[in-house]
Amino acid sequence: MRSEVIRIKAKALRRGVWFRALTRLERAFVDLAIKVVERVRSCLLQRVMSSVLCKLEEAMESKVRRLMHEVGGSLAHKLSQIAQEWGNESAIHWEKDSGFLQYLTITCMNMPP
Repeated sequence: MRSEVIRIKAKALRRGVWFRALTRLERAFVDLAIKVVERVRSCLLQRVMSSVLCKLEEAMESKVRRLMHEVGGSLAHKLSQIAQEWGNESAIHWEKDSGFLQYLTITCMNMPP
């Protein structure tokens, strides 16, 4: 557990997210957990660490990845439904195709306002 938290902290520091995404209390909590805890046994500690690390992971996610979840998924769903109505049976898999989601997201990002 400790090595994973250290890895995530180093990654967050490199990307400049550590101070921007976490409060002073959350940073102190993670630092203390790294110094004191080798393996998490407490359910409460596990919940708190999980929420802080998830917060960091979300903050480190790239803009394209974030928009893929927010915009690309709904676009792919709509296009998949239309294509299925037109008789394209393979369109059912479009919603789960990460390449297609990325294509739709980047196309949407590059559209003029």
